[in-house]
Amino acid sequence: MGNADSGAEKSSTRRAERENGASRVLPIPSLGRVFRRERRVRLGDVDATGRLRLDAVARYLQDVATDDSDDLGSLEARAWVVRRTLIEQHQAPRNSEDLSLATFCSGMGNRWAERRVSMAGAAGGSVEAVTLWVHLDPVTGRPKTLPAEFVATYTEPSGGREVTARQVHEPVVPGADDVHTMPWWPRVTDLDVLNHVNNAVSWEVVEQTLERVRARELIDLDPSGSLRAEVEFRDAIDHKVVIAAMPLTIAYRALDGVLNIALWSTDGETVYMTAQVSSLSL
Repeated sequence: MGNADSGAEKSSTRRAERENGASRVLPIPSLGRVFRRERRVRLGDVDATGRLRLDAVARYLQDVATDDSDDLGSLEARAWVVRRTLIEQHQAPRNSEDLSLATFCSGMGNRWAERRVSMAGAAGGSVEAVTLWVHLDPVTGRPKTLPAEFVATYTEPSGGREVTARQVHEPVVPGADDVHTMPWWPRVTDLDVLNHVNNAVSWEVVEQTLERVRARELIDLDPSGSLRAEVEFRDAIDHKVVIAAMPLTIAYRALDGVLNIALWSTDGETVYMTAQVSSLSL
């Protein structure tokens, strides 16, 4: 019993010492694989002012991650889903701005990996982001241990850093003090190859809510300037939910310069995603 208790304590201590995935951005490493891509901001990715929207940023993160995997070519087919993303925007890229993207693995767990993306624009756009991806078995859809070749490829840039996959947001609840609500409908065009609403669409919820609170003067935050935004993905919005054509509920609270968001199911029983947005200076 004593040895078992000691082992459990050591395991608990080790977990406590590991950082939570996608909770801070790390610098580009000097050693190991760093994949680079160039792309231009296009008209369909910007808002009415020409600012690159956050949902478009999320798609760029997804695309460069896929490009990195495709470039390796030797890794077996597999599926990944996003659990948490942090975006630190110093200056929003603009329409037609050329971007240089650099991506690398910055940490791992047993069944997940953290991917950093640095985005620098020719006109001053600057975005740093990190995403925690969970590795799935493509047949069962269950989390699966990272393959040995993946670990061998990405250990050097990550420096052997271990991360956890905890979710830390406390979802805002409709009806609570200072919480506002509005309806939101997922669309068939939001579904991806896994037949659920793609992770980038959650950032559309953030964009919609941010515009709403700014219009109501509930928060003073310039979406073109410096901001910190994080999203946690809690449950999949699947095809059945989409074709039901029933509105989901966005619940949000703007308090002390911080916007907290939660997307709830029609019956109020399930939280699909949570988000937190603030100025980088907070």
